[in-house]
Amino acid sequence: MDFSTLIIHHLADAPLARVGAFAYTKHMLMMTIAGVLTAAVVFGARAGGRLRGAVEALVEFIRAEIVDPALGHDGRAFLPYFLTLFLFIIFMNLLGLVPWGASATGNISVTAALSLTTFCMIHATGIRRHGVLHHFGNMIPPGVPWPLRPFIFLLELSGYFTKSLALCVRLFANMTAGHIVVLVFLGLILLFGQGSRPVGLTVAPVLVLLTVAIYLLELIVAFVQAYVFTMLTAIFVGGAVHPDH
Repeated sequence: MDFSTLIIHHLADAPLARVGAFAYTKHMLMMTIAGVLTAAVVFGARAGGRLRGAVEALVEFIRAEIVDPALGHDGRAFLPYFLTLFLFIIFMNLLGLVPWGASATGNISVTAALSLTTFCMIHATGIRRHGVLHHFGNMIPPGVPWPLRPFIFLLELSGYFTKSLALCVRLFANMTAGHIVVLVFLGLILLFGQGSRPVGLTVAPVLVLLTVAIYLLELIVAFVQAYVFTMLTAIFVGGAVHPDH
């Protein structure tokens, strides 16, 4: 397997099975596994034991560090959603580090769907809390002259699209970039490590160490990106619930 084939095999979304026009792809399989793992962790915690203690610690972390600062006392109702979102993203990220696995969050369609969910939740929560007219009216700051209000409203509304787009691109770019760097080093190992050439014997060990270092960094990035996506979602939803804060 040459270098280009290695990258395409790991990053590209390949169909695994077809039923008519519907194709079940590799990234869809990774999302299914991530969903099953998320459900297993949540329901498994109900049985008690060490898993329950770990999940309780995670719930407390998400509540104290993400939900309460963004949503205040209203955040408890949203805690199950943010816990599920965090676990789902972290499992998708980690599956990309498993041999023969793939990171579904390295697919722009997957991150776009997650960002669209955030966009819909922002407005659904704001409308439920304030009503349709009041929610969209909150986008116009007090004291703006009437002739400027339509332009301010369109500007603020476009800002929500920009925020969702930023969520989409940030998660996709960070997960894809890390995998590409790892694969580049692996490809160079295959290139220089062939045979018993002196340059191969010198360069290959260095590239192996760099690959291991980047792999460990990717492990940290997987958790950081899940945290950042969940945190920003909470902040955006909190802005709709408490527009004056």
